[in-house]
Amino acid sequence: MTYQISSLEDYKSTYKRSIENPESFWAEQAEHFDWKKKWDNVLQWDFDGPSIKWFEGGKLNITENCLDRHIDTRGDQVAILWEPNNEDDAVRSYTYKELLAEVCKCANGLKSLGIEKGDRVVLYMPMVPELAIAVLACARIGAVHSVVFAGFSAQALADRVDDAQAKMIICSDHNNRGAKNIAVKQVVDDAMDIGCNSVNHVVVHKNTDGDVNWSDDVDQWWHELVDVQSDQCEAEEMDAEDMLFILYTSGSTGKPKGVVHTCGGYMVYTCFSFKNVFQYKEGDIYWCTADIGWITGHSYIVYGPLLAGATTMMFEGVPTYPDAGRFWKICEKHKVNQFYTAPTAIRALMACGDEWPAKYDLSDLKVLGSVGEPINEEAWHWYDQKIGKGNVPIIDTWWQTETGGVMLTPLPGITDAKPTYASYPMPGVQICLVDPDGNELLENNCEGLLCIKFPWPSMLRTTYGDHQRCKMTYFSTFEGMYFTGDGARKDEDGRIRVIGRVDDVINVSGHRMGTAEVENAINEHPNVIESAVVGYPHDIKGQGIYAYVITDEAFDSVGDFIQGVKDVVSREIGPIAKPDKIQIVSGLPKTRSGKIMRRILRKIASGDASNLGDISTLLNPDVVKEIKDNAL
Repeated sequence: MTYQISSLEDYKSTYKRSIENPESFWAEQAEHFDWKKKWDNVLQWDFDGPSIKWFEGGKLNITENCLDRHIDTRGDQVAILWEPNNEDDAVRSYTYKELLAEVCKCANGLKSLGIEKGDRVVLYMPMVPELAIAVLACARIGAVHSVVFAGFSAQALADRVDDAQAKMIICSDHNNRGAKNIAVKQVVDDAMDIGCNSVNHVVVHKNTDGDVNWSDDVDQWWHELVDVQSDQCEAEEMDAEDMLFILYTSGSTGKPKGVVHTCGGYMVYTCFSFKNVFQYKEGDIYWCTADIGWITGHSYIVYGPLLAGATTMMFEGVPTYPDAGRFWKICEKHKVNQFYTAPTAIRALMACGDEWPAKYDLSDLKVLGSVGEPINEEAWHWYDQKIGKGNVPIIDTWWQTETGGVMLTPLPGITDAKPTYASYPMPGVQICLVDPDGNELLENNCEGLLCIKFPWPSMLRTTYGDHQRCKMTYFSTFEGMYFTGDGARKDEDGRIRVIGRVDDVINVSGHRMGTAEVENAINEHPNVIESAVVGYPHDIKGQGIYAYVITDEAFDSVGDFIQGVKDVVSREIGPIAKPDKIQIVSGLPKTRSGKIMRRILRKIASGDASNLGDISTLLNPDVVKEIKDNAL
């Protein structure tokens, strides 16, 4: 199995080896997997292209490594353990044997509808086992899966389907989420009315028995398609650099980017990082609370744990349903050993009171993880004291959709942990901080822009259908480096703290939102002339969305107008993108070339308007005082 670091000395020597001879290090990790044909070349790369190829010429199928290779040794071990939204509903579990059979049946179902290697399939589903099964079924036959978070709007779904030119959408009828029942199939129908002309079939999983509209020409029930299939399906032979999946992420321009990950390198890195970041041991119960609609769910609910032969938990619900003890009740019930969640959830549960975690036995916890955004110090200490009782290591992990796996983290029980610091790079990850001119900052105690100067196996290869955008976004800011878009600080011992985005992207509850995307949605409102959106500190979400809006004033009620703006954003993007604050303004601070000075708007939104710098050169300096005086 994949190499697991066991001590601080081991980490230091492993890291040194991985940097001095990365090709030999990653070839050693890749040897642990089943390959149909071994690679011809470990690595070929050029960040200027960019062109990155790992294990070139190697042939494999990732699902054989997730499932088939475990059958002899752990076929009867639970692979996926599923906890439903409603406590009274039955827990479901799938052993490795059972999961392989279900994946093969689903894969055969997809093939029977004409899905072939290279075809794109969009999944728009709640957190049910069928979502993980569908992901693996696509990979089994070489189809490219693109999971879209089932909270996105019909427009956002249609945009992603159209960009990927997907041939199929797999969804559920409805989604149980807390006390809500969400009509998922209806959103898909609405998306089909907007676009999705490439889609031939919509496969619908009967999740709630809720009513749905039906088109016999397009729609197909999951159970009628899948249940009748053979549970044997030969895995498609894939090249290491063939596409595995596309996952869309917001950029600083309005159009979402389809981040492309490939089979071989992603497989090697997600397994290696899972085993080491979580120090997973045989027999452990591992739970990541993320949604598979995000990269965390791809890498650390599905692929990483299954590649490592782990028992991975999926949860359909939310942390506060039916009450604020749900997470801790599940940890007690299933004797969870590794628990991985987002700072947003931690802060929300912290606000509910200490009595909730105190009710439950959390003594099986061995690792507490944090993901999605930097965790603030207060939340870190609460997590440490109230959940870990002061003796469970906390890993504050930093990584991105584009990196495929964790880049910076303490290793539990091995390296030290310091509140708010993601700390140390994973083996093979060559992190550096640079100044605005691209000069590397080699000393400790410095602040700069976070870059990576050498390829790692799970990095993105392109943005789907637009390679130039990939180059411009990640590889053009600093020559010979991948620029993360984040600023960071290094302390006196070299630990790294990620400060946050330096571009026009807001991190709301761990979900990246492009300001342009939100502005475009706001501007769809008939009474909006222009808008500007910035992030501001938010006690629960980390960052909230603050919108400055110029209107035509042709409305009767300000309250109705503000609600109308929120409704438009919900419809265009999804409820997660709704502005927390909307300030009506007569104008926006602009340079004489017409560029909105978001730096000023950010300061006002964060309540720090004491020093706005020189505003005399603005086209309309007077508007700044008006905005400041009326700030929310």
